[in-house]
Amino acid sequence: MARIPTEEIEQLKNDVSVERLMALAGIALKKSGKDRIGQCPFHDDSEPSLVVTPVKNLWHCFGCQIGGGPLDWVMKFKGVSFRHAVELLKTDPSLAAQGASDTPIKRTTVRALPPPVEFDADDQALLNQSVSYYHETLKQSPEALAYLKARGLDHPELVERFKLGYANRTLGLRLPEKNRLSGADIRMRLQKVGIYRESGHEHFNGSLVVPVLDDAGDVTEVYGRKVRDDLRKGTPLHLYLPGPHRGVWNAPALRENKEIIVCEALIDAMTFWCAGFTNVTAAYGVEGFTDDHLAALKQYGTERVLIAYDRDDAGNRAAEKLAAQLIDAGIECLRVLFPKGMDANSYALKLTPAVHSLGLVLRQAEWIGRGPRSDAQEISMPSPDAPIAPAPAHEPMPSLPAAVPLAAIAIDADAEPSSEAAGDELLIAQEDRQWRVRGWKKNLSPEQMRVNLQVRRDAGDASTSGYHVDTLDLYAARSRAAYIKQAAIELGLPDDAIKRDMGHVLLKLETLQDDAIRQAARPKSKVPVLDAEQEKAALDLLQAPDLIARIVADMERCGVVGEANNCLAGYLAAVSRKLDTPLAILIQSSSAAGKSSLMDAVLAMVPEEERVQYSAMTGQSLFYLGETDMQHKILAIAEEEGVRQAGYALKLLQSDGELTMASTGKDDVTGNLVTKQYKVKGPVMLMMTTTAIDIDEELMNRCMVLSVNESREQTKAIHARQRMKQTLEGLLAANDKEAITALHQNAQRLLKPVLVVNPYADRLTFLDDKTRTRRDHMKYLTLIRAIALLHQHQRPVKTVEHRGRTLAYIEATKGDIALANRIAHDVLGRTLDEWPPQTRRLLTLVHGMVQEMAKKQGAAPREVRFTRRDVRDATQWSDNQLKVHCARLAEMEYLLVHGGGRGHHLQYELLYDGQDDGRHLCGLIDAAELDRAHGYDGRKLGQEAGKLAPSLGQVAHKLGPGWSEQVRAGIGMEDDLHDIAQKTPIHANGAGPVVAGA
Repeated sequence: MARIPTEEIEQLKNDVSVERLMALAGIALKKSGKDRIGQCPFHDDSEPSLVVTPVKNLWHCFGCQIGGGPLDWVMKFKGVSFRHAVELLKTDPSLAAQGASDTPIKRTTVRALPPPVEFDADDQALLNQSVSYYHETLKQSPEALAYLKARGLDHPELVERFKLGYANRTLGLRLPEKNRLSGADIRMRLQKVGIYRESGHEHFNGSLVVPVLDDAGDVTEVYGRKVRDDLRKGTPLHLYLPGPHRGVWNAPALRENKEIIVCEALIDAMTFWCAGFTNVTAAYGVEGFTDDHLAALKQYGTERVLIAYDRDDAGNRAAEKLAAQLIDAGIECLRVLFPKGMDANSYALKLTPAVHSLGLVLRQAEWIGRGPRSDAQEISMPSPDAPIAPAPAHEPMPSLPAAVPLAAIAIDADAEPSSEAAGDELLIAQEDRQWRVRGWKKNLSPEQMRVNLQVRRDAGDASTSGYHVDTLDLYAARSRAAYIKQAAIELGLPDDAIKRDMGHVLLKLETLQDDAIRQAARPKSKVPVLDAEQEKAALDLLQAPDLIARIVADMERCGVVGEANNCLAGYLAAVSRKLDTPLAILIQSSSAAGKSSLMDAVLAMVPEEERVQYSAMTGQSLFYLGETDMQHKILAIAEEEGVRQAGYALKLLQSDGELTMASTGKDDVTGNLVTKQYKVKGPVMLMMTTTAIDIDEELMNRCMVLSVNESREQTKAIHARQRMKQTLEGLLAANDKEAITALHQNAQRLLKPVLVVNPYADRLTFLDDKTRTRRDHMKYLTLIRAIALLHQHQRPVKTVEHRGRTLAYIEATKGDIALANRIAHDVLGRTLDEWPPQTRRLLTLVHGMVQEMAKKQGAAPREVRFTRRDVRDATQWSDNQLKVHCARLAEMEYLLVHGGGRGHHLQYELLYDGQDDGRHLCGLIDAAELDRAHGYDGRKLGQEAGKLAPSLGQVAHKLGPGWSEQVRAGIGMEDDLHDIAQKTPIHANGAGPVVAGA
């Protein structure tokens, strides 16, 4: 629906007097102070209850409890709609008072406005009269006139010459209601000619109306362009009368000119016309060149056609098709080349004045071909100042400014200068002049062309040689004029020669700029194409029955020592980037413990095009990434402290899957400040490291926390690996690392984001004693999906039909759940632990130290007293570490402080019996019990025989070969994990068993 401008409504409220409207309606008003009072016509009013306030131009009835301004009065008094009331007051306020009766009108069906069409007119006359009404409406519509001005079509003669109009839904307000015989009949006839639709709405509602007239002035076709672009999705912006297109727009121009410009759309054609190029007509869209167009060109002997279609794929195809058709008809064709992606109207708006910019592209039109006729003359474009026949000539165009406009740069189409681009430098040779351009690559916006420009002339004679160099914006007319003038003086050449050269330079730069902008808009990284051998090797890895064990072994071969569970959890989290809700990883350890090495080892297995690594990020940096640049990728941050400012954005990206921000920016067309929306779509897998002991709870809730093994045994294993790297074996292993990482990267490229269904989901169990487990439960379920996704090439793909769509999916298995349980016991168990792993580790070490001291002293552990020095000697930890973690243990009442006053040593007493190690995630059902389980009975699993799953993955190696075999059978790691299980288990900082180096 066409919107009534607010300014127009406010003007009616101020200009039309409520008191005058009531007087015209025959209501007697008496003065009462500053107000007027009278009897209300809307109810039986014995005492005056109607009050009018002339100063505010408002009325109110205390009996009806209604009131308002002049529009509200007309709506109530006449029983009409708001739009109808506006039209009544705009046309004649006296119409709002006609037809007064003794009874209130709820809704009138009698139109007070005069009809714009004759009910007994024939179809052609009816169409003409409708277009004439739209024409008069346009001249009184600020909204439509503003649209013409915004499109550069505010020429004083355009509206009258071509009878432009505006359909604002007021035609129906002047016709009888459709429930009356005359109203139904006239609407049916208007529907027949195409003005109305079957739905009863105006066909061109809210549109600028451009009629196509024949020689007799009758309308043969009507084009409508919506004046607002904020319409609901799917609303067509371009409309025509139903049926085939008829007629030729601006047909008199074909009679008077042998060279005709043919545009793709009428808006473009009117743009040329307003710029003074009146020998123009238009097709009705890319496929809208009709037989009527071709017949008119032949009838009037057109010799040459300049095809000014849009410079896009559709426009280029349509131009080629039209050129072939015209050449067959014996008409010479040239292609008007706008900058890529632009049409005549957008080009004229961007480079003003339009008379110069359009003149430039016309003179540079590319010759396509000529038909069998050979009597054609050289092309001679009409002057923009030419009069428009047969109507009176327009006002002469204003004289050109002193600055050199873009179109004034004359181009010699026959002389193509040689050019050479080397890095950021462009060299162009033109006769005896050499042009050098620097800095052109930084101009990635069509709004500017700021470069360092040097011109040098080597004429062989020192008196005529010279050079000039300056930095300027080639799109700034004043800067160009100054450069041309000074360069002509320095080189001893006329200004026209420098203008011509600069035209070649500018055209070359625009071509290079277009290519650079397109290149910048392309995806930053391309997925490499795998050859048959690489694809087979990657597929063999993904289809290997011991895939999990191979991943652990390969990461160990790449240099990771004793971090089997952490490596596996990180690898699976990286795979989860293919899911709709990926996991997030936070690696926590003290300084120099190897957290960065662990993250680098995991990232090395991920394809380069699917990971983005930063050392730090500012608060708003995430919002300015490309909309889809991060989708299904890994965002790795070297240190959590480096993203404190971007912490809020990271949390939103992880939780909501996308980021949105509104910011101010310049409009590409007007240059005015407007609100622009920036969006970054996920999902994104986050991976960070931190040395902080206390982690932000919000961040921890969203991440799986991996703790690096900081034990002495692990340090020994790392030292051994470092020494091994210096040997020949280490040299060979380093050479293998590149092949191993390439294999895993190719394997991950073969993974597709397929749907995963867990048929055992309703039988799974999880801790529910804390609200934060709501998020941890989703991490557990996502971990299962990631394991299934990794094994997608080992699973059959199933399909299901739902709501007309075929959904393909794979299913998770009990082996996936068993492996997820094992990782969850270790990783999520630590995540849910309220202590940092280092504090938990210290408690374990202190407990062992106290047990030995108790044996030596022959006392009970509760009777042993020890100092921080004793702990330092036993653990070899630094004093700073012990201060922090002992204070935490004392706060949690695991250590009791004795003494510490003046002259007394501070001693500790251990209040911990070693029973609660806090390492395992209880409440997970054993994968072997899934076929029999029907829910979780609230009792802690593991209390009955056959339900040892909560600790099975951690202590199976202690229970004997039988339990180890069950574990291996459950998770599909039969051979390689057997080797791993035989090695000495090391519990690091509360972690599960890890492998102490190879």
